[in-house]
Amino acid sequence: MLRPGAQRGLLLSSLRLQGSPGRPRSACGRQGEENAPLSVETRWKDRAETVIIGGGCIGVSLAYHLAKAGMKDVILLEKSELTAGSTWHAAGLTTYFHPGINLKKIHYASIKLYEKLEEETGQVVGFHQPGSIRIATTPVRVDEFKYQMTRTGWHATEQYIIEPEKIQEMFPLLNMNKILAGLYNPGDGHIDPYSLTMALAAGARKYGALLKYPAPVTSLIPRSDGTWDVETPQGSMRANRIVNAAGFWAREVGKMVGLEHPLIPVQHQYVVTSTIPEVKALKRELPVLRDLEGSYYLRQERDGLLFGPYESQEKMKVQDSWVTNGVPPGFGKELFESDLDRIMEHVEAAMEMVPVLKKADIINIVNGPITYSPDILPMVGPHQGVRNYWVAIGFGVFISVFERYGIIHAGGVGKYLSDWILHGEPPFDLIELDPNRYGKWTTTQYTEAKARESYGFNNIVGYPKEERFAGRPTQRVSGLYKILESKCSMGFHAGWEQPHWFYKPGQDTRYRPSFRRTNWFEPVGSEYKQVMQSVGVIDLSPFGKFNIKGQDSVRLLDHLFANVIPKVGFTNISHMLTPKGRVYAELTVSHQTPGEFLLITGSGSELHDIRWIEEEAVNGGYDVEIKNITDELGVLGIAGPQARKVLQKLTSEDLSDDVFKFLQTKSLKVSNIPVTAIRISYTGELGWELYHRREDSVALYDIIMNAGQEEGIDNFGTYAMNALRLEKAFRAWGSEPADFIGKQALKQIKAKGLKRRLVCLTLATDDVDPEGNESIWYDGKVVGNTTSGSYSYSVQKSLAFAYVPVELSKVGQQVEVELLGTNYPATVIQEPLVLTEPARNRLRKKNGKDKI
Repeated sequence: MLRPGAQRGLLLSSLRLQGSPGRPRSACGRQGEENAPLSVETRWKDRAETVIIGGGCIGVSLAYHLAKAGMKDVILLEKSELTAGSTWHAAGLTTYFHPGINLKKIHYASIKLYEKLEEETGQVVGFHQPGSIRIATTPVRVDEFKYQMTRTGWHATEQYIIEPEKIQEMFPLLNMNKILAGLYNPGDGHIDPYSLTMALAAGARKYGALLKYPAPVTSLIPRSDGTWDVETPQGSMRANRIVNAAGFWAREVGKMVGLEHPLIPVQHQYVVTSTIPEVKALKRELPVLRDLEGSYYLRQERDGLLFGPYESQEKMKVQDSWVTNGVPPGFGKELFESDLDRIMEHVEAAMEMVPVLKKADIINIVNGPITYSPDILPMVGPHQGVRNYWVAIGFGVFISVFERYGIIHAGGVGKYLSDWILHGEPPFDLIELDPNRYGKWTTTQYTEAKARESYGFNNIVGYPKEERFAGRPTQRVSGLYKILESKCSMGFHAGWEQPHWFYKPGQDTRYRPSFRRTNWFEPVGSEYKQVMQSVGVIDLSPFGKFNIKGQDSVRLLDHLFANVIPKVGFTNISHMLTPKGRVYAELTVSHQTPGEFLLITGSGSELHDIRWIEEEAVNGGYDVEIKNITDELGVLGIAGPQARKVLQKLTSEDLSDDVFKFLQTKSLKVSNIPVTAIRISYTGELGWELYHRREDSVALYDIIMNAGQEEGIDNFGTYAMNALRLEKAFRAWGSEPADFIGKQALKQIKAKGLKRRLVCLTLATDDVDPEGNESIWYDGKVVGNTTSGSYSYSVQKSLAFAYVPVELSKVGQQVEVELLGTNYPATVIQEPLVLTEPARNRLRKKNGKDKI
């Protein structure tokens, strides 16, 4: 069997490559290491445009990209030496694949950079591109591959599902007994992380960046003008901005500016074998293998193999002492003692899948730290609440991807952040990596629970609408949580628990994720009918909620939003645009009293949006007060044709259509409970959103539910709301009242003409519905992509919004939507599919010859 050689269980000194202390052996032999430049910089600068803290692959990549793009005075500070931390011991895997659509772009940019970096810098990078294969040994895993393929056609990356015969041809050492299919990425491979970092460093120096090490940062002092004093033992410097790229030291750097970054250090092991005769005899390098059920990656390492398993959450090891006491001073290129017993079940799975491993000797077991965020996605971008402080941290391991650390992300993230810093906005939206997706609710206990769950779930199937339950609930629950938790399936939204769908007695209440319609399909249909025919109540407390007031409040909002500012007592839906005319965020704006506004955004955009607002307020010198009141207010939505009748029983305020109009807002009392009532509903039906003190949620809910018994009132969740909203195409765009952000860019876009258009599609499927990001086909080619989708309970067909070329956007146009490997016929329809309640009301009045 696979047996440890003479080095199993030895301490760190025995795991190092002779002649290169501190660095493990790699497939590319640390090419270029002999000529790697040491830090011979004697210069010191007192001023810097950007100071990057951390000399790993991510930080050095950012320095390279900023300097290459022309930024002067880019300085990188590293506490010990370049690659110290997680970079030097990484397995160096690279892949075009990612289950998320946006991170594919990051992976693509990285690989394209790595392909030309050696030629540009003269530094060998040891880049191998034998391709990679993810193997499926269960039918549901085949479905997952098909699900991922639907999102591939409109991307630049190559990806294919291949049959077992092709897999065996490419990887002849496999036991094919259980293999059903493979997901193949031709351009994938691996790179030497040390050599890559040194090449990026050479490029950064070539273009003028200063890389200083050893230069540990000892203090970060903010100044009133937004600049920073960065202090080191060698001296201090003034920086216009700082970027935390400190790897597993990122928490310590964050504490210097008063932030607790939610990062947990986890031990990860990989095993390197000696020469295997069958591997040595191969005529070409094996593709990288990812066995998702066995939970490991495996690649060729010279004439042997390297494989890295991911233990279950019960067996994995979190470095708790680092969480409690911080990273030990001086820790940089050390490793933890190996523990082969902890990963033995995965070793056995690898031996069954690749039988030659049974006779191989282990020459290295590398056990090093990696940092995890709660959702295992990194944090990239400017941080809310601290001016000119940016982060590029938390590059752990991604679900079903098996890409370690920041190696595959370094090139793309460096380019992405560089563009953002230089141009004031990123080249594309990556809100899933926004560091502001976490808040005060993200405790250390929560982060550790999620890290254990995520690491242990590396082999889990990536379903749509996936929920993960570790660390829940957080302290951020609405007042209704205890009342509703036994009646519904809860979803997690920015720390909040919010009902997705409700079940009735006798229905299947289990969490049953699927690529097809599952146990929530019928209950959601019932909730849909409830709202369309009677009246329903929904907990909307996770909304982000901001109060803005002051003498410049109107002027600020006029600058921020591409819409007219609503009059006092009215509401509209407005969009904040970037300077290039892209939509940054959509918010509901209510003008409550003269100069005082209530702004509402989606739960996941809370700190993302307020950061932008605060930054614009400071940069423009606006005299305003901005307050985040998300946690102070609960929100109940009531919607349906009977909504007015139920609410009118509880208030003396006239709720009639002529007095309380659509998109109007009023302060009133519902049975003596003060609320801010906005006549709006994302269902598109008659309804109100009732904003109230969080502690009043239970009383308000009980009062409304009791008052609506005669009308048959009931609960509904976000799945039904999404179906209702999609049918109504509920969105609003205003005119141009002022010189708002992005106005000139929009004019240029309009002058050039649109190349694609958002259309509404209906499609007849069997038991699968669009979710969004699926490929649109026409005449045998991919021509666009869906943006969102759902089942329409009104017409009993699937419904999707999609971007298609303008010439294919006419009503009646036939296209195809790819779902789970099948192209379903789809038709462009006139939207909305179902008129909103206000539109239906106006139509009734018009037909009745009343004035509108």
